[in-house]
Amino acid sequence: MHRYLHWRLVVAIAFAGLAVSCVSTKQEIPASVVSNPPGPVWPLPPDEPRVVYVKSISGPADVGASLSVWTRMARWVTGETGESQNFQKPFGVALDETGNLCVADTGANMVYYCDFARRQWRRWKAAGKIQFQSPVAVARQNGIFYVADSQLGKVLAFRDNGRLIFEIAAPLIRPVGLAIDGGTLAVADSQAHCIFVFDLQGGLRFKLGKRGIAPGEFNFPTHVAFDNQGHLLVTDSLNSRVQVFTADGKFMSQIGGAGDTSGYFGRPKGVAADTFGHIYVADAVFDNIQVFNLSGQLLLSLGQSGTGPGQFGLPTGIAIGTNNLIYVADGYNHRVQVLKYIGQP
Repeated sequence: MHRYLHWRLVVAIAFAGLAVSCVSTKQEIPASVVSNPPGPVWPLPPDEPRVVYVKSISGPADVGASLSVWTRMARWVTGETGESQNFQKPFGVALDETGNLCVADTGANMVYYCDFARRQWRRWKAAGKIQFQSPVAVARQNGIFYVADSQLGKVLAFRDNGRLIFEIAAPLIRPVGLAIDGGTLAVADSQAHCIFVFDLQGGLRFKLGKRGIAPGEFNFPTHVAFDNQGHLLVTDSLNSRVQVFTADGKFMSQIGGAGDTSGYFGRPKGVAADTFGHIYVADAVFDNIQVFNLSGQLLLSLGQSGTGPGQFGLPTGIAIGTNNLIYVADGYNHRVQVLKYIGQP
């Protein structure tokens, strides 16, 4: 048996030297996706489409990634099949400054990084020696990941090599959402019913809100985002609304309210804004995405319950890139769906 493994290892090393990887320099969306999309468009014809379905991402193959030569050879030598690399229950999504995708997966208790430029699919189950227990939100800037773990009650900051840089515990109780804008880190704490705003080294700047139903108050906030004007968007989940604030925490407006018709929410979750200032809100009860302007006017509704392209099963996090690609965590369908806004401002 040992001679057999030795022989396979020698062959593996010999062939490893012949391996060549192909690297793409950017994530490309073919023009045909816009002119002839592979899935649904919104609104339906005869209206001009403003949002098109692009693709779904469930595992390494969907970003052109494959196992490294050494990993494949090691598995061949040992006969190991390896655990699935695919998403189990993606919950939080974010894009870094290069447009690459970060995913917090509460089913796998892992953080994933999809590097489109290098066609790499990486994942971490811990920051340093601290194992993730329920990673629900993630962001990345300047090579540093920031992860909100609701079970640990902490935000953990770590580098690509997995080394823990720092952690934020108190005053956090149950951090569930986070977003970065410049040098600002906003964290939604559902149990504290407020938003904590830190610098990127974990220093607290200010606290926003308390429990209540008035403007500027929250009832289990779950997600936060910034638009390109620096407005802070907060999903006030059990108040069934999204609140909009200035960068320094002054209340501006409210979007939506409790209801089961268009323009209202059952259980709002992820929120994000495109480059035109349109605000996208995922609803985990109605399995759809609603699009508003900053004044709260409903512009468009996307999706419905189901498993097909453009259909959702517990949509949660949303992230939107500078190219207006829209990434939606589709938890029960074990995927991230990619849409694109192609309309006018």
